[in-house]
Amino acid sequence: MVRFSEEVYSALKDIAEKDQEDVLWFKTYLAGEWVGHDKTKEVSNVYSPIDESIIAKVPKISYELVDEALNKIYRSGRWTARNLPGHKRLQVFQKAAELLREYKSVLTEILVLNAGKTLATAESEVKASIDRFERADMDLRKLLGDYVPGDWSDETLETEGIVRREPVGVVLIITPFNYPLFDAVNKIVYSFIVGNPFILKPASADPLPAIVLAKILERAGMPKDSFAVATIPGRDMDKILPDKRIAAISLTGSTETGEHVLRVAGIKQYVMELGGGDPAVVLSDADLSWSAQRIARGIYSYSGQRCDAIKLILVEEQVYDKLKELIVQELKKVRVGDPRNKNVDMGPLIDSSSVDLMMDAIKDAVSKGGRVLVGGNRLGPTYIEPTLIEIDKSSVKDLVLYQKEIFAPIALLVKVSSIDEAIDLSNGRRYGLDASIFGKDINKIRKLIRHLEVGAIYINDYPRHGIGYYPFGGRKDSGIGREGIGYSLEYVTAYKSIVYNYKGAGVWEYL
Repeated sequence: MVRFSEEVYSALKDIAEKDQEDVLWFKTYLAGEWVGHDKTKEVSNVYSPIDESIIAKVPKISYELVDEALNKIYRSGRWTARNLPGHKRLQVFQKAAELLREYKSVLTEILVLNAGKTLATAESEVKASIDRFERADMDLRKLLGDYVPGDWSDETLETEGIVRREPVGVVLIITPFNYPLFDAVNKIVYSFIVGNPFILKPASADPLPAIVLAKILERAGMPKDSFAVATIPGRDMDKILPDKRIAAISLTGSTETGEHVLRVAGIKQYVMELGGGDPAVVLSDADLSWSAQRIARGIYSYSGQRCDAIKLILVEEQVYDKLKELIVQELKKVRVGDPRNKNVDMGPLIDSSSVDLMMDAIKDAVSKGGRVLVGGNRLGPTYIEPTLIEIDKSSVKDLVLYQKEIFAPIALLVKVSSIDEAIDLSNGRRYGLDASIFGKDINKIRKLIRHLEVGAIYINDYPRHGIGYYPFGGRKDSGIGREGIGYSLEYVTAYKSIVYNYKGAGVWEYL
């Protein structure tokens, strides 16, 4: 049975208490108040994907409590956040980075036990979160206004204008289970750096990193009435989404979730990173050993539970057989098991239903002509082998694995006779998040760059967004807008034009 260490208990004793079974009962943060189960009366169980045991309980926040917190944030917190000078907002983030270092081992353990991440992956997420806080000042390069002279039209002579960028208001942040710490940090940074308050709605599967982050932000000096962490089930969000006090929504999640939010929430500003599952195109002059290593990593990293995971491999026929052999060899090396073991490369999926979906997708592929080259076996309720399925190009579009995003370590391998076929198969999916191209022929690479309908292309590497140095986001059903340092400000700020009229004041003497 999975349980947290004494180090975690000790570090979090002011926001969590331990019951007789060593399960932690957490409080959550609502605009200046830590709220526990004594006030909510209901709790949600938090499970570990390692063995599906209950490791924590969090308050199940009612609509009434969210409404109360939102009202406080809207009436006072949005002005507290906005009136805090920009350099002091940066100081909050610098202090938060220091505190993340202090809590590094605690958060690493939480990410391993609550999200099923390997030790190395969990440590990387904490480091990325620290880096994101420390580089918050880089967002400001995009926070610029404009001066507009009025002498380009007879109608506007003797006037001038400036265009300001202002905080849009309360931002609702909705984060996924796969990066429960970093996604929260990233969205908080670009929302608050310009003066927006926020409500963070973490994934119900792993809300613990967000709660600990609230404790860190409170200690770092973030205005107490300007933020909240709402541990409310997703199915109960429909009354909150359309609330006019919420000015913008920043969401990372599935395409289906994004479509639902758009239908329910109505007119607001949005930035959404949605479904993906990326194609990798391998040219005949590619370094095959390197390509196989990077493609395999793109398949199994965090058990394939990444929107930028490789799901479709399109290989020119001249090197198809050799590359197939090499990818199979790489995937056979992957050590699957308990992520607490430092020698493990891939841990569990977030829950058993995710494994069910992957097994169903494998059956679908095999029934339509697919051949499992490696993997395909379930190793436990939440564990499965990384899997590669070979399928003919004439049948691939019929597969569930092509039509939908299966959040698991599985990819399709397809032989193509030209890059035009690769373009057609890549663009035929409803998603357009990222793509990889492996090869040296600059003319072929350039053509692929021009024609692939995606938001980002990685040359000779697998897609990975990192902390957002390079902007990322999807086309088609993969999202709205762009995440990335500086680029997301577009969706959490509002333009305001101010026009000064000096007509007849003698300021200008035009010919």
